[in-house]
Amino acid sequence: MTRRIHLNAFDMTCAGHQAPGLWRHPEDQSHRYRDLRYWTDLAQLLERGGFTSLFIADVLGLYDVFRGGPEPALRDGIQVPVGEPTLAVPAMAAVTEHLGFGVTVSLTYEKPYAFARRFATLDHYTNGRIAWNVVTSYLESAARNLGLEHQVPHDERYEVAEEFMDVVYKLWEGSWQDDAVVLDRAAGVYTDPAKVHPIEHHGRYFDVPGIALTEPSPQRSPVIFQAGASPRGRRFAAAHAEGIFVTATRPEILAKSIAATRAAAEELGRDPRSIKFFSLMTVITAPTDEEAQAKYRDYAQYVSLEGALTLYGGWSGLDLSTMDPDQPLRYAETEAVRSAVEAFTTVDPDRDWTPRDIAHWIGIGGMGVVVVGSPATVADEMQRWVDVADVDGFNLAYAITPGSFEDLVELVVPELRRRGLLPPSYAGTTLREELYGPGQIQLRADHPGSRYAARSGVGAR
Repeated sequence: MTRRIHLNAFDMTCAGHQAPGLWRHPEDQSHRYRDLRYWTDLAQLLERGGFTSLFIADVLGLYDVFRGGPEPALRDGIQVPVGEPTLAVPAMAAVTEHLGFGVTVSLTYEKPYAFARRFATLDHYTNGRIAWNVVTSYLESAARNLGLEHQVPHDERYEVAEEFMDVVYKLWEGSWQDDAVVLDRAAGVYTDPAKVHPIEHHGRYFDVPGIALTEPSPQRSPVIFQAGASPRGRRFAAAHAEGIFVTATRPEILAKSIAATRAAAEELGRDPRSIKFFSLMTVITAPTDEEAQAKYRDYAQYVSLEGALTLYGGWSGLDLSTMDPDQPLRYAETEAVRSAVEAFTTVDPDRDWTPRDIAHWIGIGGMGVVVVGSPATVADEMQRWVDVADVDGFNLAYAITPGSFEDLVELVVPELRRRGLLPPSYAGTTLREELYGPGQIQLRADHPGSRYAARSGVGAR
């Protein structure tokens, strides 16, 4: 049986995102991230191409590890300046009907009570098409500017995250029954108080005794995306994630980690196939392989290798400016994104990676693979990753925007549909239905958040 492929577009409210230096390309429009029309036009393009969702990344700090300060990031435009990721979502939802919107928000710097209201509101405004990419943050600069002397230690961030999830599940799933809002004009009753329940959460990190401020949204809980790749992060993802964003240099490497996460989910009582894995990939395509290669060579002229190492410094916590550019990198424990270190050290045992190698790899597409070729070549490679790595789809970064996304929609999408890998229409009206099928609007019964459901009238527990 042909296995469908999910496509996510990967973008950020900044210039360049995963392609340092390519904001200089004459056809790139990433500097328009501050123009609402950029986002509404992009959303309509992606929906025309049958994309499952637009995934908007975010950071709350500067990439200031490389060369010990913010100057390289500022000079090269490395994810700074950067806007707020949620604000364009309602406008994009207003011009589309099916496209989902995955938004990155760091729980480390949020209060769960206010956060739950914000995302329930977004779920209402999108008619059930919002997802939350759960992150715990990795930049020391973010911690300093948001009231902490230093980052919370890596594994403790996930302990905070576990309790944060309990609180928001109670608010989304358990506080209001489905029929609490009655709108009874004759009786003068808007909401039946007997069907609204305080959550009475008193934990190690949070005290939230009251009721949720919002009535149930279409999905109740947003779709939960996650990208944790450390051992602790993978355990968190196995418990909570419905979609996981992953990165690897080769599908054979990725297969092991996906199998381990699916096994961990099964041990927790979840259907391991219910977790959808999306591998980071950048596609450079044209009608022929030769034209695609020429396009890649054109893009490569604009890559900033210093910008690439600035990105890597933020992701890994390692300043590679202090190393010989041709010295192999060795694994080091950091409080940043541990997968950014592991990807080039421990998990790819067949290669020694130097700072120079890393800069060239990251220059287009960040940590993900770059696939260059005709639509048939690209579709073949996507199928190979699905078959070998067991991914469910791809998190597609751009080299230039919207050009890279236009090429995908105009060239690759028709080839995927011709092969039966991408359906001709959407499965339902909500994002969760697109992942799981018509009628699956709210959390699956095997998801841990569902245990807080108040739909039977028993309230949160």
